[in-house]
Amino acid sequence: MTQSIFNTGKVLHQVVIGQLQGVAEEYFDKQPEGFNNTIRWNVGHMIYWMDKYSTLSFGSPSAIPDSYEMLFNSGTKPLNWTVAPPSKEELVEMLMAQLSRLSELTPEMLDEKLSTPYSLGPFQFNTASELFNFALIHEAIHLGTISSQLKVLSR
Repeated sequence: MTQSIFNTGKVLHQVVIGQLQGVAEEYFDKQPEGFNNTIRWNVGHMIYWMDKYSTLSFGSPSAIPDSYEMLFNSGTKPLNWTVAPPSKEELVEMLMAQLSRLSELTPEMLDEKLSTPYSLGPFQFNTASELFNFALIHEAIHLGTISSQLKVLSR
């Protein structure tokens, strides 16, 4: 059962990568009406938080540049960026590296208690599996946002 969580994470990352490869980079920085951010921001946000959740869940060292926190953390937005964001190619490479790291995780790692419970609003996560499952939900939500942005932009 626990191996299926990792398989779900891999499939989800493959879907995101596949969708992004078909998107022209010119769409990455257009903010459609009714949306708070751009496709580039959503992709970077997914990468940033998957890295953060992996660090919290499994003790994995961060594998992203420090600038990602300033660019893609919750509450950030492209209008406030003071440094150039990563290219589409770099974002896809980061997603592929995360996909590769998912293969290194073991089912036993999911059973571990977090060193400190992680709270997010009214939710509290106590184990690696709880937090990693939330990470996948979070990524799927942002994939849906990207899909919606693409529909609006392609009109």
